[in-house]
Amino acid sequence: CFGPVANQEQVFNEVSDLVCLFSYGQTGAGKTHTMLGSGTGVERGVVPRSVDKILQEAKKQRAQGWEFSMEASYIEIYNENFRDLLSTGTALPANNAVQHQDGFTMVAGSVREPVDSVEAAAGLVRRANSARIVQATQMNAESSRSHTVFMLYIRGTHAETNTSLKGALNLVDLAGSERLARSGAEGDRAKEACSINKSLSCLGDVFAAIGSKSSHVPYRNSKLTYLLQPCLGGEGKTLMFVNLNPEPASSQESLCSLRFAAQVITRSFRRFAALDATS
Repeated sequence: CFGPVANQEQVFNEVSDLVCLFSYGQTGAGKTHTMLGSGTGVERGVVPRSVDKILQEAKKQRAQGWEFSMEASYIEIYNENFRDLLSTGTALPANNAVQHQDGFTMVAGSVREPVDSVEAAAGLVRRANSARIVQATQMNAESSRSHTVFMLYIRGTHAETNTSLKGALNLVDLAGSERLARSGAEGDRAKEACSINKSLSCLGDVFAAIGSKSSHVPYRNSKLTYLLQPCLGGEGKTLMFVNLNPEPASSQESLCSLRFAAQVITRSFRRFAALDATS
């Protein structure tokens, strides 16, 4: 639990060993600030700090004979459609866009760019932010109207031992849940809010199915859950931030967010208990 005075470094130090992180909460609760932060100093968020740490570790491993390469893509899910934020928000194919292959999850047609420095990663984040869809509502002057997923693909080779390895880091900034009565959303904004709330509900359904050890997990009910399937249902380390707005007027939304978090914790414990029993 992080209070209002917790800084970005404290938050990152607690979660830096995870391979999938996503932030959940009502609109305006600080999810994007947690994930992206601002500037290049102490206010940097999880995404730039993660890239920085991985590059530092890769540099250390080079002395042991390892060579690493990294590529990144930045995907937006807007009204249940994929958009490539590294290609000025270009819409991606609607059919069979998600591909789970070769140990990675990819979105067909998306741009993957090399990441060899913190500055290169920061440039990708700036480009993605400029292409992401945001609009003003009565609750947030710059409300994200979509989910975004920063996907970092990592490959390592050790020539002397002919060894290779690969992995992926997924950092997710979810759009905020909202009540239309409070946000004042109308027209396109109301359509966006309904799409956001539906996909977040699908995320809850996936957690419910995993926790109950159901034979069917409804990953395909949402583009978000299908894209994150290996993280949610595999053996990767996944963590969910729950961002809360401390204002009394947001107490109802905060209570709903805490209830969702409590359900996720319960279902996660059930899942890991089952894994321990079979290991």
